[in-house]
Amino acid sequence: MRHIFIINPMAGKRGSTKKLEADIRALDVPAEIVLTQETGDARRIARAAAETGEDVRLYACGGDGTLNEAVNGAAGCPNAAVTNVPIGTGNDFLKIFGRDYRAGFSDLKALSEGPQAAMDLIDCNGHLGLDIVCTGVDARIAVDKDGYKLLPLVSGMGAYIFSLVANVLFKPIAVPTVVDCGDLHFEGETTIVCVCSGRYYGGGFMPVGDNMPDDGVLETLVIPKVSRATFFRLVGKYAQGKYRDYPELILHRRGDGATVRGERELVAVVDGEPVRAKELVIRLSEKKVNFFYPAGMAYDPPG
Repeated sequence: MRHIFIINPMAGKRGSTKKLEADIRALDVPAEIVLTQETGDARRIARAAAETGEDVRLYACGGDGTLNEAVNGAAGCPNAAVTNVPIGTGNDFLKIFGRDYRAGFSDLKALSEGPQAAMDLIDCNGHLGLDIVCTGVDARIAVDKDGYKLLPLVSGMGAYIFSLVANVLFKPIAVPTVVDCGDLHFEGETTIVCVCSGRYYGGGFMPVGDNMPDDGVLETLVIPKVSRATFFRLVGKYAQGKYRDYPELILHRRGDGATVRGERELVAVVDGEPVRAKELVIRLSEKKVNFFYPAGMAYDPPG
């Protein structure tokens, strides 16, 4: 079996790539190391390896973006499996494995020898995601934060706060949409539409805490227009997965996804990657992806 480590050298702290390469070379497996140079490289590397037909384990070394590229490259290939070595700042999908996910997935020996499971994928206009697809004010905050990173002395968290303030306090938090999700047909302004296969996004938001990423069902939450005061009162509960406590404010459906149409272009975020269109078709993909993880860890719901 081949073991290919796809490293994003821009992820993590200075010097982390050299340490990681040393740890990889110390493994007792035939390891290959490839450094990405531009957006899309991880996807191309993963696809090329998967299409050989050889059994291969692909280690996406970086954040959610690097993992998402590798997933899109390996999707639908039964001979390939992917994982995430968390050297990036954001590794939301791994949070389903518990609080010690970072230490567990940094243990390369345990990871290389670990089991794998066939995970569901979400298809949003042809772009695949392993975790969560959202469109609404949360997606706009996530996309706009990158622009604020260009400001002097603004850190990653600072950029997020600037984007949050701009999108919630100085822009409309809801936009006109038509949402179809199973028996739900909603026409009106929506604040958030969130379709989940995994459990976490946005650095720790957990909209559906008991969701399973391999059960063939997507969980969709629709939040119609709310006032700013209600938004700030509700957002913490939403982040804790307490949607069942607010059925009049958070509409919930289980099924194969949702279609969201807007009067103007909508922005969605698929595992952190932006997709823009006036119509977002978000569905359970026919493809799956094998995901491997350290022995002894599990992705059962907490509690």
